[in-house]
Amino acid sequence: MRGIDECTYEEFQYALSVGVTAPFYLSKLFVPYFNEGGSIINISSSRDRMSQPQTESYTAAKGGIAALTHALAVSLAGKVRVNSISPGWIDTSFKNHEGPDAVQQPVHRVGNPLDIANMVLFLCSDRAGFITGENICIDGGMTRLMIYHGDHGWELKA
Repeated sequence: MRGIDECTYEEFQYALSVGVTAPFYLSKLFVPYFNEGGSIINISSSRDRMSQPQTESYTAAKGGIAALTHALAVSLAGKVRVNSISPGWIDTSFKNHEGPDAVQQPVHRVGNPLDIANMVLFLCSDRAGFITGENICIDGGMTRLMIYHGDHGWELKA
């Protein structure tokens, strides 16, 4: 995914096609097959609420899936609940990060896939029957913590 300096029209459209158009049409195609009480879980990213330079195509797609989620929740009300999850830093290798990488996270660790899977299971369960249209950020609190050079052992390296 490229940013404003290098992203072509085609690359930007591709990011939106994969990130927003595909989930929309998959939802549309599956609507006739959902049982009442069904659940759609979209995957966004914490990038839907924060950015780094040159990430416009990815960020736009993730912001789009968050907006699509609440729109679908309203359109499919009474039949299907629709929510999204916005993961932060999730290390799929389950590596145990230490030092600044861990300490900068308010929960003092980097996330792993089970953090996301457990929320998916919860949102699909009857225990989440009153939750729809929500975008739940699972990032160990990173989007709530301001970090500057020298904070929590983190150093800005240009």
